[in-house]
Amino acid sequence: MNKTKRKIFETSMKLFAEKGYDATSIEEITATVGVAKGTLYYHFSSKEEIFNFLIEEGVKLLKNSIAIKTENLENSIDKIRAIVLIQIKVLVKYESFMTIILSQIWGNDSRSQMCRNYVFDYIQMIEEIVKKGIQKGEIVEGDPNVIASGIFGFTCSSLIYKMRHQEEVDMAVLDKEIEKIFIKKLKSNPSSETFCV
Repeated sequence: MNKTKRKIFETSMKLFAEKGYDATSIEEITATVGVAKGTLYYHFSSKEEIFNFLIEEGVKLLKNSIAIKTENLENSIDKIRAIVLIQIKVLVKYESFMTIILSQIWGNDSRSQMCRNYVFDYIQMIEEIVKKGIQKGEIVEGDPNVIASGIFGFTCSSLIYKMRHQEEVDMAVLDKEIEKIFIKKLKSNPSSETFCV
């Protein structure tokens, strides 16, 4: 991605998160970036294309990070720990992206449906790890979909925590709290300790 396209992308993400998609105009994006409309249209054909690109790139980053971090881990609980830490890091580093995708999943328009599909696809990735963990006896018996949705939802609550405290989030502290309150409860044998982040 060249410098101009990246600036359009990052500015749009910030404006969409702060004002919402509908309240953000192409004119505002070009004025904030400091480029002509023609330059923006050279990189993106419409505001909708910017939005779609933003969501696709964000979800791809999240999924790729998880695939890389979990591929060499054998234990399902270790994989869940890695997912939680990555999701916290993405929430903190790319707060605007997470604000956009979470705010858009509730509607019935095409953007909302797209965001929902990406979120459900991501949760499905976690669900597969949970299913294998249950089969191997590493994770407690339960509905894998409920557990995977809970992992996603519990980690997303970090964004609410950050907004409430309006301060720099200590990712290690947050990770330890989620480990203590949530992940330890998933272990089929809570006394056995393995990988620690």
